[in-house]
Amino acid sequence: MNLTDKPTIPAQVMARQVGDETVILDLGSGTYFGLDPVGARVWQLIGEGKTLGETCDTLLDEYDVARDTLERDVLDLAEKLRAQNLIAL
Repeated sequence: MNLTDKPTIPAQVMARQVGDETVILDLGSGTYFGLDPVGARVWQLIGEGKTLGETCDTLLDEYDVARDTLERDVLDLAEKLRAQNLIAL
């Protein structure tokens, strides 16, 4: 994955906000996943159709973090989500 990728959320994946966490359900596997508030924000931006780079740009405005750290973390999360079939390219 790279910052120009624009992941999509497959139709069989549902997400709901529960307190500060976002809970994701893969209807295909019946597996639940949880995201902390920052991960939930990444999920929201992916759902809005942002590229991973655009997601980083938005998060840089919202959080006090170094760009290289943020990019690494966003790409790492995206890889984990893709490995679980929660996003697709």
